Amino acid sequence: MSGIVLAGTWMSGALVSFLLMAIAGRELSTELNTFQILFFRSVIGLVLILAILSWSGWAQVRTTKFSLHFIRNIAHYVGQFGWFYAISLIPLAQVFAIEFTIPIWTAMLAPFLLSERLSASRILVIVIGFIGILIILRPGMVPFEIGAISALIAALGYALSHMLTKKLTRTDSPLTVIFYMTVIQLPMGAIPTALDWTTPSMTVLPWLLIVATTAISAHYCMARALSQADAIVVVPMDFMRLPMVALLGLFLYGEALDPWVLAGAAVIFIAITINIISEHKKTKPF
Repeated sequence: MSGIVLAGTWMSGALVSFLLMAIAGRELSTELNTFQILFFRSVIGLVLILAILSWSGWAQVRTTKFSLHFIRNIAHYVGQFGWFYAISLIPLAQVFAIEFTIPIWTAMLAPFLLSERLSASRILVIVIGFIGILIILRPGMVPFEIGAISALIAALGYALSHMLTKKLTRTDSPLTVIFYMTVIQLPMGAIPTALDWTTPSMTVLPWLLIVATTAISAHYCMARALSQADAIVVVPMDFMRLPMVALLGLFLYGEALDPWVLAGAAVIFIAITINIISEHKKTKPF
């Protein structure tokens, strides 16, 4: 089986995981607040990771980069909180479209955090990406929605988290990163959850299990897809999340297909494609 076919197979798993996570997040928001969702997600996720480590061995969780793990998880928690909060407020397609700005934020922050050069191509990517954001948000034409702002903050948090993950994976395994993610983020949600405790009903328990398991499966499948094919092949597959979630939002929640969101997402996709092609040429000049 060719690498592209394998990448497509793994990306199918990632797409299903991301879509299920969005639906589960929307369903959970009817009973639990965002802090509670993240807390219970961390609890279930930690149980899953402990089971995996009991089988694969604990030696791999040793790290000399705990402070970097801590900073990375603050950024990741902000990203998660913003994403789940946005899911509860605005159409799913709008959340996903704004989420795809993560590479744009990464291109902006990389020169400062990773000492990477801000090339002309990256400046072009940033400019085009922000045009896409403006098309989606239409400032001055429609009022700012807290959900859209929350999704933007989520994208920024995820971008910072991704860059710190890139640093961590030079010395630590992906499983180590996930282990410290659950250990560090669990107490972050514990205090606000305890102050406003809600015992999850049996109705939402399956959705909590889906949120916790898809958080692991989505990123695992994405990593496996990237190991089989270059980003220039994988990322366009990932972008299929947007039309798929737009249709799910239409059929499950009656969310109208917003042409402005789709147009803005298309512009962002152009920016991402330019960025991928530029990076591809740097690593494979011939």
